[in-house]
Amino acid sequence: MQELRTNTAGNTLAMAGMALFPMAAMIGGGVDVSRIYLVQTRLQQACDAGALAGRRQMGGGSWTANSNAARTSANNMFRANFDTDAYGSYQGTSTFTENAGTVTGVATVKLDMAVMQMFGYGTKSITVECDASMSIPNTDVMFVLDTTGSMNCPDTGSSYCSNNGNNEASNARIRGLRSAVKCFYETLAKRNSDEDCGSTPSPGSANTAHLRFGFVPYSTNVNVGKLLPNDFLADNWTYQSREAVTRLENVIVDYTPGTPYLYNTNYYYDGNWTGTSTIDTHYNVRNSNACDDLKPNDYDDMSGNEGPKYNEYTWTSGGQQITRWYVDISGTRYDYSTSYNSGQDRCRIQLRTRGLTERREYRQVNQPVYQQQQVFSHYDYKPVTFNVSGLKAGGSTWNNSIDLPVGNQGLDTGVRWDGCIEERQTVRTSNFDPIPAAAYDLDIDRVPTIGDPATQWGPLLDEAVWGRYNSSGNRTSSTVSSSNNLSRNYSYTCANEASKLRRWDNPDNFDDYLDNLDAIGSTYHDIGLIWGARLLSPTGIFASENATTSTGGAIDRHLIFMTDGDTVTSSSQYTSYGVEWYDRRRTSSGSSPSDGDLETQVNKRFLAMCGAIKNQNITLWVVSFGNGVSASSITNLQNCATSGKFYNASNSAQLLENFRTIANDISQLRLTN
Repeated sequence: MQELRTNTAGNTLAMAGMALFPMAAMIGGGVDVSRIYLVQTRLQQACDAGALAGRRQMGGGSWTANSNAARTSANNMFRANFDTDAYGSYQGTSTFTENAGTVTGVATVKLDMAVMQMFGYGTKSITVECDASMSIPNTDVMFVLDTTGSMNCPDTGSSYCSNNGNNEASNARIRGLRSAVKCFYETLAKRNSDEDCGSTPSPGSANTAHLRFGFVPYSTNVNVGKLLPNDFLADNWTYQSREAVTRLENVIVDYTPGTPYLYNTNYYYDGNWTGTSTIDTHYNVRNSNACDDLKPNDYDDMSGNEGPKYNEYTWTSGGQQITRWYVDISGTRYDYSTSYNSGQDRCRIQLRTRGLTERREYRQVNQPVYQQQQVFSHYDYKPVTFNVSGLKAGGSTWNNSIDLPVGNQGLDTGVRWDGCIEERQTVRTSNFDPIPAAAYDLDIDRVPTIGDPATQWGPLLDEAVWGRYNSSGNRTSSTVSSSNNLSRNYSYTCANEASKLRRWDNPDNFDDYLDNLDAIGSTYHDIGLIWGARLLSPTGIFASENATTSTGGAIDRHLIFMTDGDTVTSSSQYTSYGVEWYDRRRTSSGSSPSDGDLETQVNKRFLAMCGAIKNQNITLWVVSFGNGVSASSITNLQNCATSGKFYNASNSAQLLENFRTIANDISQLRLTN
């Protein structure tokens, strides 16, 4: 026994037999755990895919819209990515729900153990959860919207329509634009506008990230002046206007008072006669003639004082100043009569009285005092520089009008300012590749230098502007002298006031802004895009507001440009570059510009600005609206847009879908769990 106890021969076999069971457990566990991990991973991937598909299908609308299309899409995507019999699993289920814009999925399958059953582990239930939502990064969106007269026209049809009489058609394009932008707002901001967008943002889903919207409505001009600090506008600006011309004359400056004199007197009865009364009786009077001889004479007693002056009036005659006035004196008229009785030879003296007013007219002749002075002669119609600093009320506060010496006889008169501006220095060129350094009007980021008008803007003052024409009735750039008001000889419109980037947490304010947009004026694409870029730029005139979020975060920037037509210009319009026929700031100074010259300039500057915007890492979306856009304009609009960001809408319904697609693209679909 002692030998057997110490004998180690054959121990390995026994040990190997004893290790067989734990080794089987280890190997089997590894196999089954690998199967569990594989099934769980694929199940999670399928759940994620389903949640993402459901959220994308939902877009900016409702989870239950279109017969629960979003939930159906989520389940279909799940099944496409996970076969419930895969890897030996069975009894698979998937459930997708939505709350406040977030889609949540729960997926479960069962998996029988292949090896671990011998150790008492039979079936494993595997469950995964997944969430997906549409969210946006810190985002600024600037809308540059065509609000020209043609936006009043119907959104369908091919017949020509200029401005529909400046009245909105029942299906006007401007109405389709309002609807599309409001639904864009609903999709991106998750706030409910007054527009019926097909669904309502889910309660509690409102976007609380840094999300701002700005607007630049444009037509012939843009209304941005009152958004700027006072220092950004020049103190003096030159206009096609008129200047008073004077001459030296002897002018009456005063009068030497003359001596008043009584000019005329009139009497007027005041009230009725009193009753007749006997004041004296005489007897032994032989006859009536003798009785009449005893009667006192009638008389007027005007012993009262003169009353105050009234109806004073002054006029001039023969260089003299004549003043007339009246005074009244109250008195009494005494009227005597007789009554004779021949039988008694009696004579009675009778009296009645009546109120009397004496009206005295006085006059005074004043002699003139002369002095030599400059007096108004006529107006010279020509370019005139005015001091317009009176519009500045401090900081970013502005007055709505200014007094300028363009009224009758050279007098000051109030000239209103609605907020539209004239552009700063530009250059006459047809080559904008690259943009000339001296073309400050195309420099998005140049901040004006105080006291340097070349870098500043000027107010558009249409009431201070006149055109002029020669004796033949033709326009002329020469000075014209006239004592009359010449025809304005130009047309002017100012778009609705632009809005800087800001939060629009109250949908009513957003709706009101769009509802108040008016469609009027011609189509100058360049000026709209220029100011959209300036108001959006993180490094320009509003860098302090636009560079980062309030917490220093980065911002994604998007500019959405929408137009319904080709460039439309006219040399007779008062634009951001003056009255084009007279000012010629961007066309040849030696000849009057044609409409074709101006259209070429606008289109070239528009495309130059498109490139400048994209170079600032701003996503530029361009939408063409309606059937009236020419092929060449479509090409320009396509070239303007960031690659893949051009849309063409033939009617309002397509415009709404285009804007909704843009909003969804700006939003980022992501898994949240």
